[in-house]
Amino acid sequence: MPERDGLSAEGVSEQAGASRLPSLRLLAGFEAAARIGSFSRAAESLHLSQSAISHQIQQLEEFVGQPLFHRVGRGVELTFAGEMLQQSVGRALETLRRGLDRIAVYTDPGLVALVGPAFLLQGWLQPRLSALRAAHPDIVPLLSIDEEPGQADEIDVDLLISPRPMSLDGWEDARWLRDEWLFVCAPALAEELAGLPFERHHELARLVCLERARLPDAAEAETQRLLRRFGVAAIYDDAQLARDAALRGYGIACLSSLAVDEDLRDGRLRALAGYPRLPGAQWWLSRPENAVRTEAMERMFEWLLAAGAEPDGNAHP
Repeated sequence: MPERDGLSAEGVSEQAGASRLPSLRLLAGFEAAARIGSFSRAAESLHLSQSAISHQIQQLEEFVGQPLFHRVGRGVELTFAGEMLQQSVGRALETLRRGLDRIAVYTDPGLVALVGPAFLLQGWLQPRLSALRAAHPDIVPLLSIDEEPGQADEIDVDLLISPRPMSLDGWEDARWLRDEWLFVCAPALAEELAGLPFERHHELARLVCLERARLPDAAEAETQRLLRRFGVAAIYDDAQLARDAALRGYGIACLSSLAVDEDLRDGRLRALAGYPRLPGAQWWLSRPENAVRTEAMERMFEWLLAAGAEPDGNAHP
């Protein structure tokens, strides 16, 4: 058989025996034809001739040992084997595209990859990114969510926010933000409650609850105590959903001060007077001592420490 697109019949056979993976060119041609349902239009999308696409499909069918398409009018449809292969190829190509996109982003020398819990990144850090940009306009934060950071030493992380120090060789740990849990609600509801003694608050409000696993022990105990009087408005397994419910005036929520930091400062939520303020986690900021992007990472590390030490930063000695 003559060579087609740089791959001879012998090459296909050797490739199949060696790795059981066809060439990326064959898979890309197959994916386009499967997605579009036409060899000719798939060829146009890839800037190839229809003959080249047909040859690629033929080679791929020889590789897998069964037909992948059958003709329907002027187009083509997948066989059962073709449908199964399309699912795998589609996922693999999408993973490859995402990987290439990440590589492109990582070429920026000012990029700093920071991993931490969603509620803290959104509630505390996001409102302060404009200040970071003003102080360090070249830094590009890459924020990644991980509620319980684990093997950070095995992945490409510049900075890590965690409820405990890494305590690993090659890592520096700094005590950072101290959290506390507050009972908060929307301003309109807070004003109504202010006109009543605590014993009558249950007449106007119920509790917006987080699942028990999402609360520290002290906050969970106090929430359970209040539930007997107030009752439940709704239960959520995500802090941001519970925050949204409180913002909408659905009831009183016990939430992390870091999750509602901006809401409290801007008056969108109010901490209720007479309700306890409960201890939360001590958060740590960690960094590897030998990082690829050392200079930008060091500046962002120092900026975060300083921002956390400001009067409204929630940092404690």
